[in-house]
Amino acid sequence: MQKATTIVRRPAVRADRVADTVELDHAGRSALPSSLTAAGGLAFEVALPKAGSLEDGDALRLDDGRLVVVKAAAEPLLEVRAENPARLMRLAWQLGGNHVEAEIGADVLHIPASPANAELVRGQGCVATPVSRAFSPEKAAHDHSTCGHDHGHDHHGHDHGHDHGHDHGHDHGHDHGHDHDHQGHDHAHDHGHSHSHGHDHDHAHHEHEHDHSHKHDH
Repeated sequence: MQKATTIVRRPAVRADRVADTVELDHAGRSALPSSLTAAGGLAFEVALPKAGSLEDGDALRLDDGRLVVVKAAAEPLLEVRAENPARLMRLAWQLGGNHVEAEIGADVLHIPASPANAELVRGQGCVATPVSRAFSPEKAAHDHSTCGHDHGHDHHGHDHGHDHGHDHGHDHGHDHGHDHDHQGHDHAHDHGHSHSHGHDHDHAHHEHEHDHSHKHDH
């Protein structure tokens, strides 16, 4: 059985390499199952080196180079509207506090359909209408795994971040060591200078005694 080992983001998907498509809801795109069967019957295992969520139009690349495009499946949602933006903003804030995923539009929210969510919407004075559509909620700000995956996927961004961190650490360490050595060098030099001054003084004193002895003999 073929294995899917790489995620190809939508802008990089080549139509001539697409062999099949597979529909997944938001949960399935966020946590891929261990095996999938595409719409055309192509079965394959999912063996990604690290977990990563997929968006509508992304693809999975198989061992033989073929691509299976992922389509966002329609799922039951609540379309939420309010008579003014402030109500909708308050509802969005409360949804976030309750860890309810939400897709945010200009004047509408889409959230998973459930009795609890419908009650929450009514409690905020908003109106919820059941709909069936693809769900692409906002990514959580604390979702480090998603951030890391996207960062790794953007090869240029990854290289830039790596170089920046490396240069910063190297420069800092080098400057610190250089300053330390320089200070130490000055200190040793000053100390040596003082020592030489003492030596010159003794030498002058020695010459003075020698001259005095010579005059006495004379």
